[in-house]
Amino acid sequence: MQNQIKSASFRFYAELNDFLPPRLRFTDIFLTFKGRQTVKHLAESLGVPHPEIDLIIVNGRPVDFDAITQDGDRVSIYPIFETIEISSAIRLHPQPLCDPRFILDGHLGRLAAYLRMLGFDTACQNDIPDDRLAHQAVSENRVLLTRDRGLLKRKAILRGYCLRSSDPLEQLREIVQRFDLRGHFQPFTRCMACNGLLQDVDKSAILHLLKPLTRQFIHHFKQCAACGKVYWRGHHTDQMEKIIEGLKNKER
Repeated sequence: MQNQIKSASFRFYAELNDFLPPRLRFTDIFLTFKGRQTVKHLAESLGVPHPEIDLIIVNGRPVDFDAITQDGDRVSIYPIFETIEISSAIRLHPQPLCDPRFILDGHLGRLAAYLRMLGFDTACQNDIPDDRLAHQAVSENRVLLTRDRGLLKRKAILRGYCLRSSDPLEQLREIVQRFDLRGHFQPFTRCMACNGLLQDVDKSAILHLLKPLTRQFIHHFKQCAACGKVYWRGHHTDQMEKIIEGLKNKER
């Protein structure tokens, strides 16, 4: 019986179709398989990482990731709805974070800087192995952001998102909309370089760090409590404020 060939139909909804080849999108997918296969394993075999999934319906009933797929099953799989209430009896992931915290793989340094610009606690380190990245995401209760589907498929990962765009600013728009972040912005409170918190600092304490023109014309400064980097308002601030206003005003 273990070697008996079985079949089941899978249907993915909304943005989960981003992970499927064009010919399989928004249609029933008929899979054949042998042995005991979980719904999670079969869904990921089609390319859809489990952190992107929040609701699985099999033959009209909600199931969890460990449900064993039976011959003839009809499986419907839905994405995470951060802004729509779903019964806790069927939701496959924890409730959305009240205080969103992120961790990014090392290839997303520019996105990390943008998220810190908005005030979000964002860990990002170059050359960190995938196993350590996954462990930190779980131990610090962070949302893992990556373009690596294989990393998101790690069983330990509970919260994660696979970025669709390769452009950092467009990635930022994705994250703001995906996690409904507009009400959580605290701009210019974190160091864009290291993620430390910024604090007001007296000019006299940092004179030795300033160039002559900055020392002469700028009077209000903030300094990172972690790395010591000094910040002040300049032309670059105007550009960042335009980005922030655009994110606030963008229609959903």
